[in-house]
Amino acid sequence: MATITEIAPDVHRISILYPEINLQFNHFLINDDEPLLYHTGMRRMFPEVLEAVRTLIDPAKLRWIGFSHFEVDECGSLNEWLGVAPYAQAVSGVVGTMVNLNDFADRPPRALNAGETFNTGRFSFRYQPTPHLPHGWDAGVLFEETQKVLFCSDLFTHNGDVEPLTESDILGRTRESLRDFQTGPLMDYMPYTPNTRPLLESLAALKPRTLATMHGSSFTGDCAKALIDLDSVMKEMLGAHPPQ
Repeated sequence: MATITEIAPDVHRISILYPEINLQFNHFLINDDEPLLYHTGMRRMFPEVLEAVRTLIDPAKLRWIGFSHFEVDECGSLNEWLGVAPYAQAVSGVVGTMVNLNDFADRPPRALNAGETFNTGRFSFRYQPTPHLPHGWDAGVLFEETQKVLFCSDLFTHNGDVEPLTESDILGRTRESLRDFQTGPLMDYMPYTPNTRPLLESLAALKPRTLATMHGSSFTGDCAKALIDLDSVMKEMLGAHPPQ
């Protein structure tokens, strides 16, 4: 069953645990004049996420749907959401719009340029492209500027049925999860490139107060330091393949 936690005022984390792989999938509903859903979930998750959203708002009032990159847990049920919310519109970066959403989405999306902002009422969202961080060239994140919540997708992924929000060190958890990935079929889970650190520094410069993670606990605390320190963890675990 989905569990719902308010990780910041009117920012609700909707979490579904897949025990088969010991991993949480998190979706975020921002309740405002124009509600926003970040991460649609997979198509198979749609009924469960829909019912969770229904406890917070009338799903038909959803106005914006955001996500980082084109992947089933990020946007697999996008068209199902467009079907229940007649005024909803997907928001994505220019690259993601051109190469994916213009064809995939049942309604035209809104393409966001680097640094472009839009308001949902009390909250303001800024789009930051992060190509190949965490995954494809279309990757990007949304930063809610009013409460300084960074919706950081697969960054800081960690396994387990963990608490919704933590002030503890999540880097150790991330290192352990990446180590697990390195010994299995997901060894190429994320690239580590010369652009990784500059991109993480650009996110740290936003000075977020909360990191809303896709897989695992969200984090509150010194988020800028966590983002900078993530570079070392990624370089250690992903910078080179382990010996064969």
